[in-house]
Amino acid sequence: MKIASWNVNSLNVRLPHLVEWLKDRQPDIVGLQETKLEDAKFPAAALAELGYRSVFAGQKTYNGVAILSREPARDVQVGIPGFEDEQKRVIAATVGDLRVVDLYVVNGKAVGDEKYDYKLRWLDAAHDWLAAEIARHPNLIVLGDFNIAPDDRDVHDPEAWREQILCSTPEREALRRLLALGLHDSFRLHHDQGGHYSWWDYRAAGFRRNLGLRIDLVLLSDTLRGRCTAASIDREPRTWERPSDHAPVIAELAD
Repeated sequence: MKIASWNVNSLNVRLPHLVEWLKDRQPDIVGLQETKLEDAKFPAAALAELGYRSVFAGQKTYNGVAILSREPARDVQVGIPGFEDEQKRVIAATVGDLRVVDLYVVNGKAVGDEKYDYKLRWLDAAHDWLAAEIARHPNLIVLGDFNIAPDDRDVHDPEAWREQILCSTPEREALRRLLALGLHDSFRLHHDQGGHYSWWDYRAAGFRRNLGLRIDLVLLSDTLRGRCTAASIDREPRTWERPSDHAPVIAELAD
């Protein structure tokens, strides 16, 4: 079984890319972030033609999340329970025996900014909710754009990014708290070395020069860790015309 996450940075723009990628890679479950579409405009019919059911929560211009799956999703949850937030950043659903949580974590803008404070509060709320989710759903997958590089291996120039947004100590500590719930970074189960990234700035030839960060993750619960046979970052869509600035990330699970 192939589980993927992709920040498409506007599904309206990137739908042809997504369609091509789904046809070629044939994932079973895909979490999307930054769809930037109101629900009435979500291309559910086009994706159904490819064999994917969709659940989604979107808004105009910003944010937006969706889960695509070959099996129908059930028990859909939008947003973090008890955390008032108009931004569409969270959707969860059960697919088969898997509980899938799709997150578009707050960027935070800059360390010390009010949006940074919101990011840390959001992560605290996500932690408490996920603690309850993992207790109810042992087969838990938490995937998405985390907007946090877990450690220096995930940063092209650690010194330049030291204590900057996406790499600051409080952000990384918040991510470690999530992992301490019993979640495992699927990529690190198979790759110890640095130099692998999932996001590259559009500016300064970031992709061509491989000036990236690994901020897109697929996290697996303890019960799924042993089923993870492979994990990868699919760089090819980042080479296409008018690409998202993110590449899809994939974890493969034995049935």
